[in-house]
Amino acid sequence: MTPGERRLALRLEDKLEDDYLVWCDVPVGPRQLHPDFLILHPSRGFLILEVKDWKLDTIVEFDKISVALATERGLTYVANPLAQARGYAHELNGVLQADPALRQPEGHPHAGKSILPYGIGVVLTNITRVQFEANDLGDVLPEHKVVCQDEMLESADPERFQERLWAMFDASFPCRLTLPQIDRFRYHVFPELRISSPAGQPALFEQDAQALQIPDLIRVMDLQQEQLARSLGEGHRVIHGVAGSGKTMILAYRCAHLARALAKPVLVLCYNVTLAARLRATIEEKHLQDRVCVRNFHAWCLEMLRTYHLPIPKERDNDAFSKALPPAVIAGVESNAIPRAQYGAIMIDEGHDFQPEWLKLVVQMLDPASNSLLLLYDDAQSIYTGKRKGFSFASVGIEARGRTTILKLNYRNTMEILAAARVFAEEVLNAEDSDEDGVPVLAPQSAGRRGPFPELIRCDSQRAEVALIARRIREAQAEGRSLNDIAVLYRNTYQADAIAEGLRRHGIAATLAKEAKKTDLFAGAPSVKIVSMHSSKGLEFGLVFIPELCALPNRYHSEEEEARLLYVAMTRALESLVMTHHRESPFTTRMRATLNQVQTQLASA
Repeated sequence: MTPGERRLALRLEDKLEDDYLVWCDVPVGPRQLHPDFLILHPSRGFLILEVKDWKLDTIVEFDKISVALATERGLTYVANPLAQARGYAHELNGVLQADPALRQPEGHPHAGKSILPYGIGVVLTNITRVQFEANDLGDVLPEHKVVCQDEMLESADPERFQERLWAMFDASFPCRLTLPQIDRFRYHVFPELRISSPAGQPALFEQDAQALQIPDLIRVMDLQQEQLARSLGEGHRVIHGVAGSGKTMILAYRCAHLARALAKPVLVLCYNVTLAARLRATIEEKHLQDRVCVRNFHAWCLEMLRTYHLPIPKERDNDAFSKALPPAVIAGVESNAIPRAQYGAIMIDEGHDFQPEWLKLVVQMLDPASNSLLLLYDDAQSIYTGKRKGFSFASVGIEARGRTTILKLNYRNTMEILAAARVFAEEVLNAEDSDEDGVPVLAPQSAGRRGPFPELIRCDSQRAEVALIARRIREAQAEGRSLNDIAVLYRNTYQADAIAEGLRRHGIAATLAKEAKKTDLFAGAPSVKIVSMHSSKGLEFGLVFIPELCALPNRYHSEEEEARLLYVAMTRALESLVMTHHRESPFTTRMRATLNQVQTQLASA
């Protein structure tokens, strides 16, 4: 911001009530125009302000089209700021009028026009009202459309300040936006806030405002997410967010912004191969693949060793090979064979699955000149690392104190699914970390979306479970659900082949993640996705089946680890969740009690 814009921002924050929404220097409409300030009020409409720090003695000529300014570079001509504001307002109004939900209905005296009044104005931060009048500036800027230096002082009366803003409207008429209409306004004005959700795995953002048919039901970032994405600032930032709170969406927005702003490339890391593929596809859709490197952590380690001609671990076992990669890279960095500070920014998704030594390694790859690091974390979803006593971000070089944000609202799941997952895993989610710089375990809060209650069904055999799942898939298809929007999440490898064979035997197209490359899971014709619970992280589906719940907990892992894993699997379901079993286990007993408890709670709510 210029000094004047900064002063105005402080006045708007101080003098306007909480029902105002204010944005500074954001791209508006299809042409991505940048007004200095856009103000929205649900009962008044929207106002666009252009801010000028001009001093009187620098203005040589001023007419209704342009302004001639004396600068160090000589005489400079710029557009009349009121004409600029008018162009921005017309652009935005045209976008809004294209949406039936934001224009007057047929039969209304102003049918087809926007339901929002709008105004335009100019803020002259270094010219007083007396100077304005004495120099006849009112001939080119109507006085009621101008706020002068002495009218935006810290001591200004809030009511008088607001009166000046709303006097800038040429026309005023009754307006009372509902919350859904406010979201539609934000949806049209800022396409990067859109959360698109077609069948299958969507792009995290939909940028092309003109290519989309306007949906009846829209999804956008909430205001906390939007504010966070736009104002993360420089340095190290950590977001603690529950499953489904939009962490990955914020990462993608931030990544796109920094990729265009930094000289060095941006590195995006996560643990999960499938999530890395999804993030990479999103970056490619934005045409940023030349500026952004997206890898799962172990693939990045292997790439570092190959790039700098260091020995590759010789272990033949996949697990042993993976475990040997990070120490090899750490040794390469310590010996200066692998250079530090390679990236202008680093984004880490699934930070809860990174070992402390991995994080310490990655931080060294960050260029200290830009020092831009974003870590996304939800310890309730930590299914690989287990408990890490005494861990803190400071211990691995992440300067997180005072730079953390917590997102507790879950937007992905229905209230019914989220409540069942949360109650089942409540022993995990209720754990607390007293260290301000540590890793809190967050209990998610529902955004209130409702849907069918999760099901737990007992069958006679594993084969009967698959038959039931096949029948339910056919029913979902008949109701219009795409196969790409259906997943079967398994715990143990031996289950995968039986499920895939069974669905194919029933004539249902299915893609088994361990057969297909995880990067190509959603390529080709629509098919049900058969994915391990571990690999499902970062994915979401309208309908999710979890077969053989009786196989949990796995005897080689603790109940706490297995509860975390099942929590992750349950929260992959956007709308419907069906769990099956053919015998009893501690988890089937616990799940039955959980569902009874949740059903009673929701019925009495």
